[in-house]
Amino acid sequence: MNQTIAQIAKHYVNGNAMTEGMLNRVEAGIRCYDPCLSCSTHAAGQMPLQIQLFSSNGDLLDEVCRD
Repeated sequence: MNQTIAQIAKHYVNGNAMTEGMLNRVEAGIRCYDPCLSCSTHAAGQMPLQIQLFSSNGDLLDEVCRD
């Protein structure tokens, strides 16, 4: 799961900000490992997520949330 999220981040992080669609892609990556087939297919777009992007020295650069 970590490798999947890392690949998504490499594609959707642009400089100091996350690009549009980051939450949806991260959710899709996580759902690939969801053992409940019903949840992984029918609940798409409903997962509460908070993604934070930090600099190498720990400063918060960007944050996106979905409740």
